[in-house]
Amino acid sequence: MTAFSGTAAKIGYDQLSAHEIRYRELASIEASLNYVAASPERLRTYAFDPPAGTLQSNAIFEPHRVRIFDMRPIAPKLSLDREGFALLKKATAVQDFSDEDAVKTVYYPEAEALLRDHTGADRVVIFDHTVRRRLAGAIDRTSGVPRQPVLRVHNDYTENSGPQRVRDLLGAEAESLLQKRFAIINVWRPLQGPVRDAPLAVCDARSANPGDFVASDLNYRDRVGETYVVKYNPNHHWFYTPDMTEDEVWLLKCYDSSRDGTARFVPHTAFDDPAAPLNIPPRESIELRALIFYGSNQKI
Repeated sequence: MTAFSGTAAKIGYDQLSAHEIRYRELASIEASLNYVAASPERLRTYAFDPPAGTLQSNAIFEPHRVRIFDMRPIAPKLSLDREGFALLKKATAVQDFSDEDAVKTVYYPEAEALLRDHTGADRVVIFDHTVRRRLAGAIDRTSGVPRQPVLRVHNDYTENSGPQRVRDLLGAEAESLLQKRFAIINVWRPLQGPVRDAPLAVCDARSANPGDFVASDLNYRDRVGETYVVKYNPNHHWFYTPDMTEDEVWLLKCYDSSRDGTARFVPHTAFDDPAAPLNIPPRESIELRALIFYGSNQKI
């Protein structure tokens, strides 16, 4: 049996990995995900209102229907280093995520402890966070609009921008730190649940090929970052967490310097669930990103 055999809404699923489909059955839905179209131009997006007459982004995205599997039954067996993502249950003491002080003084330490415990990292450096509050018809990264769910398949960092983020943030320490294994992990949490509007879909890292990733410039006012957008590949294996609650968090591997077969980049995207009822609360979520440094015995 293959992951997309026939029109069945379930697949058999190995208890150990997303590629060995044998024992379990996972429910699924079919939905459209937006993949980047081929372009002869270097892709770029502005993280602020662009100059007059310039598009916010020159990337064009095309919808593709894919099957997205409910990963709750196999959540305890998922691995950041194999599939590239994990689902954990972890409550937070933060009551109001619009309170920046509370986010930085309470939520950051909570997330640091969670990441240390889950990864065994020697050092965790949390360097930013984004709160997203969906508004109907709003365009992300425009003035006066809260950050919106990203409805296109992407990965937050690239082969180049992962190490560059260490250099940007840690200065004189960076070159010695870059001699050891490090990763960038996105910690993603709903602010209210259950999430029915624009839930997150994540792709098993092993089902993506290096050629699926397309580098795209992300232009800030003071620097140029780089992210990956992703080309359609029918072999991608997609997963989501139905009705995710505010005491659950995704850990997503956005970069890993290891080249030993460990998951390095994880395509992910928000999507519109065709089974969601009308008049559901708009999604609100927070994601924070952290540098994860492993011990000196873990070389690149």
